[in-house]
Amino acid sequence: MSERLHPDTLAVRVAAPRSPYGENSEALYLTSGYVQPSAEASARRFAGEEEGYTYGRSGNPTVTSFEQRLAALEGTEACMATASGMAAIMLMCFSLLKAGDHVVYSRSMFGSSLKLIGSEFARFGVESTAVPQTDLAAWKAAVRPHTRLLFAETPTNPLTEVCDIAALADLAHDAGAWLAVDNCFATPALQRPVAFGADIVIHSGTKFLDGQGRVMAGAVCASEALVRDKLLPVQKNAGMVLSPFNAWVVLKGLETLSLRLKAQSAQALALAQWLQAHPAVAQVHYPGLPSHPQHALAMRQMDGCGGAVLAFDVKAANPEQARARAFHVLDRLQVLSLCTNLGDTKTLCAHPASTSHGKLSEAQRQAAGIGQGLIRVAVGLEHLQDIQADLARGLNTLDTL
Repeated sequence: MSERLHPDTLAVRVAAPRSPYGENSEALYLTSGYVQPSAEASARRFAGEEEGYTYGRSGNPTVTSFEQRLAALEGTEACMATASGMAAIMLMCFSLLKAGDHVVYSRSMFGSSLKLIGSEFARFGVESTAVPQTDLAAWKAAVRPHTRLLFAETPTNPLTEVCDIAALADLAHDAGAWLAVDNCFATPALQRPVAFGADIVIHSGTKFLDGQGRVMAGAVCASEALVRDKLLPVQKNAGMVLSPFNAWVVLKGLETLSLRLKAQSAQALALAQWLQAHPAVAQVHYPGLPSHPQHALAMRQMDGCGGAVLAFDVKAANPEQARARAFHVLDRLQVLSLCTNLGDTKTLCAHPASTSHGKLSEAQRQAAGIGQGLIRVAVGLEHLQDIQADLARGLNTLDTL
């Protein structure tokens, strides 16, 4: 199906086969176990010699539908669903790395990703080097003989830095390593990393794939061999599985992904232009703006859209004042939500330095470019003028501090 249909059609139609009842909406299978047709068939299924569901930790038809649909959208052979986006990264690292291996990763990634790779896996003997997201020479210099994985996030959270996926893919493959790309911000509606040479695509389905902030979900998209031989054995034993109900919610969210993300991206561009002209704003970080350092690259990789997430710095004389001024803007919101999630139909605003990156050291935050005056805005589907007015409520009164 994926070879002959448009991605917009795949997002609506790809799923596991219908049950004998012929349901049009994909079925929700709430079961932890499966009745086997015979002892011999049960033995073959548990041994992996025959197709068939055996236990909820090993597979579920609703979860399979989500995996098949996301794989079709990303253009990969297979997908493994997980309980969250961080569980997806954990599954990838546990499946591919061992003591003595080395990872090169962007220092501008999501805070929990930085902690997981740079701190948690170090306890198990996995070495890592964090590099500037956009400095290809730094990536190349960081590669060692035992480098097994390059891991990038593009655009990054929250500064929306964009990396050259094709260049990193070449670098990884020359070193005999895998390239993994976190595609959470762009999603396959705007960007398909495997088309540029990436081996693995990571998702937090909690964000745009769901689209309405309802459930937690994650996924690893890769080749059939990688999923079957590396990821599946670890997941069966570790249990980082996605529940059928959450899989069904995100499966249905995928049906409107393209429509939502393109509409939200158009809103984000207009909001970024408005913020850029506001006298209380020092800088706006958004790939759709020509002023963004990787604007041209982003337009090539992201189907001409900048995505639905932006960040901006309020003007301030020092970090203490910047934090107070950012809090002033956030505390005066009446319509938008002060919430650390993103990808919702509701516009969500957050202060990264005290939330998503709050557990990093000040040195790590500075290296990642996360200042105290930075506000992240995940743009939703409210009317643009209402979004602007709610942010202006705080921005226009900063002089009262």
